[in-house]
Amino acid sequence: MNRKTDLGQWLVCVPARFAAQRLPGKPLQDLGGKPLIVRVCENLAPLAEAGAEIVVATDSEAVERACSDAGVRVQMTRNDHPSGTDRCNEVAQRRAKPWILNVQGDEPFVDTADLIRLMTTTETAGVDARQGVHQLATLAARSLDGRGFASADIVKIICARADAGAPGMRAIYFTRAPAPWERGAANGMPARGFWHHQGVYAFGRSALAAFCKLGPSPLEETEKLEQLRAIEAGWPVLVVESGKSSRGIDTPEDLEAARRVFAN
Repeated sequence: MNRKTDLGQWLVCVPARFAAQRLPGKPLQDLGGKPLIVRVCENLAPLAEAGAEIVVATDSEAVERACSDAGVRVQMTRNDHPSGTDRCNEVAQRRAKPWILNVQGDEPFVDTADLIRLMTTTETAGVDARQGVHQLATLAARSLDGRGFASADIVKIICARADAGAPGMRAIYFTRAPAPWERGAANGMPARGFWHHQGVYAFGRSALAAFCKLGPSPLEETEKLEQLRAIEAGWPVLVVESGKSSRGIDTPEDLEAARRVFAN
């Protein structure tokens, strides 16, 4: 792909909800001596250095203080948003950036080179899309982790080849269940592994606003996966393969594993 992305056209929004069910107070959990949300933003520093605007979106005054103390740009949002993407949209509507990248506030290890490739792919696909067709793009890594395949904390993507000439892959479905299931395999996991979803979403400005106007969908509410809102609406969801796998922090076990990384 020869097209070069102007990161100055991008808003990188990091939604941070304090009241996480599985890990209460998650954005402020200590990770190597700093709050998790600060570590996430530090990881994104190369994007800021290349011109992107990075903003944490939160409904928590405690998170706002922690970000401000660390020199991280932060904006308070409403506390009734159904998803992190809806929270990002509130921030995006106060700015004029044509492109928005949602990096969830529990992703301190996502590779910035992968993010730039995702951003470039999103711009290319947005330029080439049929008029009136909204779409979004996300990242996935191939995994052979049997425990992750069985875990509801690891989101899997069922992918197909993209349409002729389109970049990346096309998402058919996202699920917490083990999928795709290979009949006859010992644990159901295909020999080639599965696609592990990473918690980032890239939108054009109008697509982000349209996504939020859709409101939560039945499958979204069943699986607790906001990206299913787009699938149910018939949107093309592009999947870009990651060069490096990364795991978000959803549980106390994830947090302890992340702390071991920072301790080494």
